[in-house]
Amino acid sequence: MISIQSSLTDLERSHQIRAAILDYYVLAIKNIARYAVELDEDLTGPYRKYLSTLATEVATGTSGALADSGSTLRGLLRDYREKASQYLATLRDELAGTARTLEEILDGLGQADGDHEINVRTELGKLRQLAASPGYAALGTVISTTADSIENSLEQVRKQHQLTTSQFLVEIRMLHKRIDALESAASIDEVTHFATREEMAERIRAAAAGQYCLLLIGARGLRRAEVQFGKEVGDALSGAFAKRLRNSLPVATVIARWGAEEFATMLTAKNSEVLASAKWITENLSGDYVCLKSGKTVHPTLQLTVGVVDTGAHETPERIIERIGAFLMGQG
Repeated sequence: MISIQSSLTDLERSHQIRAAILDYYVLAIKNIARYAVELDEDLTGPYRKYLSTLATEVATGTSGALADSGSTLRGLLRDYREKASQYLATLRDELAGTARTLEEILDGLGQADGDHEINVRTELGKLRQLAASPGYAALGTVISTTADSIENSLEQVRKQHQLTTSQFLVEIRMLHKRIDALESAASIDEVTHFATREEMAERIRAAAAGQYCLLLIGARGLRRAEVQFGKEVGDALSGAFAKRLRNSLPVATVIARWGAEEFATMLTAKNSEVLASAKWITENLSGDYVCLKSGKTVHPTLQLTVGVVDTGAHETPERIIERIGAFLMGQG
């Protein structure tokens, strides 16, 4: 027979454990906000605000808040890391531009100093010649000593300038290394850059017939997400789909955005392999995606239609391009 007192004790212990876990969970979210790497206030400020709001909601302990918190927290962390990566990439580009400008300035100064040094040494040579002439015998020693003093001072200035230039260049190299390290730590993947429709068309015209396959994808839901949730969510959904698509295909695959919701990919693979990829993409890239809107998770949906275009020897490039357009535009 089970003791009621024992059951109540176990239940009370379970509530205590749950309360302790909830407190630690809330504290962890607050600490994530507190120790976030400081970037631009427009990036870090909203991130901390959204995390604080999430901590407040989780602290209520309701099943709905806890169920949603996992995807929300994961989305916030992913979004901030991607923004941090982009921010650091921009800093690195700006630094590289500044470094190039500084190096050009230093090169220019070095060239100018070289010209001035030649001119000064030429004039010093004239002074020494004058000091050695019979007409200036009385002043010869004074002129010669003065010329030597000027030349020594010029040599000291030159050495100091070289030292300063070397220090600048060392600092530039150190800054490059620091930014590289930060960017490497913050970055998850290389940012996916799809070709344009025109660039894909040019590749098709330049490629040998029958040496590649085209896998075409209609991704219905991208425009709907922007209308329903706003441009930020629409862009986030496009980015998430683009990364999944890139990761689903061989590294050498060329991917182009043919239209707002249409994509064309060029693969050097057998038809059977392309058909297998088409099936996998249809089954695994369709469905709900998790995006953030003002710190809250939303779940826009994509419905994919995938097809394969034959590029056999009998097909001309223009005919292949027409078939791409006919298939993709027919998916709307």
